Amino acid sequence: MTETTRDHIKAYLVLGLPLVGSHVAQMSINLIDTLMLGWYDVDALAAQVLASTLFFVFFIFGSGFAWAVMPKVAAAEGAGDERGARRVTRMGLWASIMFGVAVMPFFIWSEPVLLALGQTPALAALGAEYLMVAGWGIFPALMVMTLKSFLAALEKTQAVLWITVAAVFANALVNYALIFGNWGAPELGILGAAWASLVVQLLSFALIVVYAQRATPEHQLFVRFWRADWEAFGEVFRLGWPIGITALAEVGLFAASSVMMGWLGTIPLAAHGIAMQVISLAFMVHLGLSNAATVRAGRALGRGDMAGLRHGGFTVFGMSLAVAVLAVVTFLLVPELLLGAFLDPRDPDAPAVLAIGVGLMAAAALFQLVDAAQVMALGLLRGVQDTRLPMVIAAVAYWLIGVPASYVLGFVFELGGVGIWLGLALGLAVAAVLLIWRFLVWRPAVAAAAPVQSDSA
Repeated sequence: MTETTRDHIKAYLVLGLPLVGSHVAQMSINLIDTLMLGWYDVDALAAQVLASTLFFVFFIFGSGFAWAVMPKVAAAEGAGDERGARRVTRMGLWASIMFGVAVMPFFIWSEPVLLALGQTPALAALGAEYLMVAGWGIFPALMVMTLKSFLAALEKTQAVLWITVAAVFANALVNYALIFGNWGAPELGILGAAWASLVVQLLSFALIVVYAQRATPEHQLFVRFWRADWEAFGEVFRLGWPIGITALAEVGLFAASSVMMGWLGTIPLAAHGIAMQVISLAFMVHLGLSNAATVRAGRALGRGDMAGLRHGGFTVFGMSLAVAVLAVVTFLLVPELLLGAFLDPRDPDAPAVLAIGVGLMAAAALFQLVDAAQVMALGLLRGVQDTRLPMVIAAVAYWLIGVPASYVLGFVFELGGVGIWLGLALGLAVAAVLLIWRFLVWRPAVAAAAPVQSDSA
């Protein structure tokens, strides 16, 4: 039976809202770090912004293999291939572990990296202290992402939400104890935030493994987990590395903006970090809907339902647009209220941080619509396993247009932080236009949906 627009909206809400909640909860973990470190010390906050940005860049790149699992499992389930779903998920976990091994040296010896990016010795030392501990969380974090993708593709999103919510509460408690030295714990400052992040990543991994084992026993994810399945690994790798580079291009755009803000000083960087937390929370709504779009597009591809895939795609674009308009209004009307929650009003630097942050929020309002559009188009294209041309589009839009524009507007035209953010808006706008075009002209290829055939795992 053909689905109506109302059917699509209902399906996206049922699947997408728990994913939105999960992303908001996941983002809240870093937000809590920022919030509590902002209360603790502005220098610690600025160092954590730098360190967490470096961690996030590698995490997002590695997440490409986790995200590749989602459309592969969705298409396999749509085609009734339970075995293929199991195989790509296992190899997604393998890819996550391998990637973690490859990037750990950057976290262990991060101080030279931060210094090379032009940061002050004091901020680089504090950031390296954070990453020496928090960096080990890359292993559980990527494996959690892989299992979340697996469960989302099976439309088991409620559990993903509640596991993430539990992690948020755990993170808040451990942060409160270790950053400030409450409840008899040592006062560790930024190092306390690092330990809290690592503990929470390990807890999340333990919870999601237990749930996946109990909720999907027929998939037998961890039976003979040690056994290599290079055919399925190749499927995940070929789809995942362009996704990782695409995500890296976008996150790298924002990371470059953090580096440039650091050149302006500690206070502008702190304001940037707080404003990024606020807009990132709004972005999580779009990301959740984008994940739902990936799952539904993948399942439609597996069934061969191209009309439903198109109809659902246009529907989710409209839903995301409505959320973006609401975000624009909020950012323009109450920026002080949003930013003030992250600052201790008794801190002498708070007024300066708030003044810069208000200008950044106005610039952020400009790119809400295009940011929503580009991530929605990416979600749909991932669902139909079209990842290589979107990778090229992202690289060009973000790095050949967005980053240079941020530098020129921020430093050549001397617009400071607002100019840097206007450059972000330009890069996102170009990406949105080109990615929407790609979705409109995309046509299915039989090979794209074909699951792996043999079962060696």
